[in-house]
Amino acid sequence: MKKPMIGVLPLYDSNKNSYWMLPDYMKAIEGAGGIPIMLPLTTNLEIITTLANEFDGFLFTGGHDLNPELYHENVEDTCGELCIERDMMESLLFQKVIDLDKPAFGICRGLQLFNVILGGSLYQDIPTQFTVSNTVNHKQTPPYTNLVHDVHIEKNNLLHDIVRADTIKVNSYHHQGIKMLSDKLIAVAIAEDGLVESVIMPNHKFVLAVQWHPEYSYTVDEYSQKLFSAFVSSSASIGYEINVDEITA
Repeated sequence: MKKPMIGVLPLYDSNKNSYWMLPDYMKAIEGAGGIPIMLPLTTNLEIITTLANEFDGFLFTGGHDLNPELYHENVEDTCGELCIERDMMESLLFQKVIDLDKPAFGICRGLQLFNVILGGSLYQDIPTQFTVSNTVNHKQTPPYTNLVHDVHIEKNNLLHDIVRADTIKVNSYHHQGIKMLSDKLIAVAIAEDGLVESVIMPNHKFVLAVQWHPEYSYTVDEYSQKLFSAFVSSSASIGYEINVDEITA
């Protein structure tokens, strides 16, 4: 079978005015059988449309906070660094990917992006705005291969089909999270404090996002490996249906 080409959304360093990439994203995709390629950072609609048509799947990476104006809020002092160009590009690309029903996998910021673009909102800063969260460590210190808290997996959905578990332990490094869930998404994993940790978009082949960082833990955690395997497999052919036996082999 031809290896699927996976477009990986670029990271941006404003101090160096440079695009960059964590090798863990690339290695996790390559290890799952895909060919990862970092995309350009652009708001050119013609280029974005070409990218959406040419690549087989798309990984929406972590990084900057989303501009709160996208969910009709003012920017609070506790909000982190923004990258307006990333917001614009990823919003346009995500809509194209959805229209084409191509696989989209979101990690951390990727989950937040899916929710915001589809009409949801975020806690701009969990420690100050989500006061329920005093027992769950959402922003751990290195090494990020350590798994620090549990998430409960809902049954009868894409995520549960992939991991085949009701509860898994995950790593965690974020200060924002879903406040109001988009009505176009379904929450499929919840932290012990009630924060949404994973979402899917129903009636699409593969639109899945997680708040944790499987790119850091895939070398030591079978569930992280399964996520990348399912994503790459879904990108391998049109109409692919997840073969759980292949994922768990």
